[in-house]
Amino acid sequence: MHTVHVAVFDTLADWEIGHLTAHLRNGAHQVAPGSFTIATVGLTRDPVTTMGGLTVVPDLALADLEPADSAMLVLPGGETWHSGELAPFVDAAARWLDAGTPVAAVCGATWALAVAGLLDERDHTSNDPGYLASSGYAGGERYRAEPAVVDGDLVTASGVAPVHLARAVFARLGTHDPSVLESWTKLYADRDPAGFFELTSA
Repeated sequence: MHTVHVAVFDTLADWEIGHLTAHLRNGAHQVAPGSFTIATVGLTRDPVTTMGGLTVVPDLALADLEPADSAMLVLPGGETWHSGELAPFVDAAARWLDAGTPVAAVCGATWALAVAGLLDERDHTSNDPGYLASSGYAGGERYRAEPAVVDGDLVTASGVAPVHLARAVFARLGTHDPSVLESWTKLYADRDPAGFFELTSA
């Protein structure tokens, strides 16, 4: 069993990771159903409240997690990335990437990674190039105007592209055949009913 760890914290933007967590955990249409699970990780084990008002009790504290125990670290967006209080997650992202363990960052989390220099030498995306430029980072030439971008072990995405984030994560983890991901995206991103019938017959 491989565990994808999702960072949870006060103000987490619920919608950004909904497709990722639900469709990864349910195993539907995957190459090896049941091979992946989701665990939440907080700065501590104390409950947090998402932007949507949901209370989440982290499965574990960040200090108790190592890259070798993780299939990926997912950093959702939220309103607290600019405050610096989530810096331990940024430090963890650097450790994960150094260890060759994938990291996915969305919205405000991409800004925090930019501040730390983790996007300077990697292709990436975010909400807008000007948003990342406000971080003062040196990676503007590597910005790609796409909903989600994969560069090696780093996945980045816009905060309004939850389906594309999920697809990029699935592709990086190898959970689905490429043709299945095409049909999955057709259904959930394009709202094309043909995607549903393609998935059920796959």
